[in-house]
Amino acid sequence: MSALIQAIGHSTIGSIRALGRMGWFLVHSFITMVRTPGNPVHVLKQLSFIGAKSLFVIFLTAAFTGMVLGLQGYYTLTKFGSEGMLGTAVALSLIRELGPVLTALMVTGRAGSAIAAEIGIMRITEQIDALETMALDPFKYLITPKLIAAMIALPLLCAIFDTIGIYGGWLVGVKLLGVNPGAYFSEMEKSVVWRDVYSGFAKSFSFGVIIAWIGCYKGYFAGHGAEGVSKATTEAVVLTSVLILVWDYFLTSVLL
Repeated sequence: MSALIQAIGHSTIGSIRALGRMGWFLVHSFITMVRTPGNPVHVLKQLSFIGAKSLFVIFLTAAFTGMVLGLQGYYTLTKFGSEGMLGTAVALSLIRELGPVLTALMVTGRAGSAIAAEIGIMRITEQIDALETMALDPFKYLITPKLIAAMIALPLLCAIFDTIGIYGGWLVGVKLLGVNPGAYFSEMEKSVVWRDVYSGFAKSFSFGVIIAWIGCYKGYFAGHGAEGVSKATTEAVVLTSVLILVWDYFLTSVLL
């Protein structure tokens, strides 16, 4: 019995230490970003990697998400004789919830895993140790550019996701199912307010922080060897995805 209690205590203390280290990592990243934001070329490179190279998967995901919303929304609204509200249903679902969340999850799978693997490989090959030996701050050269790029790229990708998704719903609802095109966009214009747009951008901005934070953290403290890097990459994707969903709930409850 005492061994079980001791094991639970060790596990609890270890979890608290890990949370503290993660919090310190994020705070130190922001402090470094404010003091020495780093070379703009590095930020642009990360913007290209996180943002531009994610456009294809974002486009495909948004198009089919909007089409599915249009299809399901039409058959649901038809039961109440309200198919003219299809544009409102598609737009609000995308702008407030699905756009930011699905964008973040897609970027996590494509870029977040790569960030963790890249920094993890630099850790096990002692490249980070070499930077510290030369009195160069690894946060300035490795962490800060990724954090800035993620905070810029995620809201822009979310805006693209919302736009493509709305037109995907229009394609199915108007062209395939015969919803009045004027009603599709006019009801959307009446119902969607700027607060909805701001809340979606606020979510995507915070999700960008989470993606860069967890990916960089897991890679920075990766274990030894290929197994350590693969474990860090897997943990980064899983933890980031869970945190995105949990944080989305709390932000939704606050922003409603």
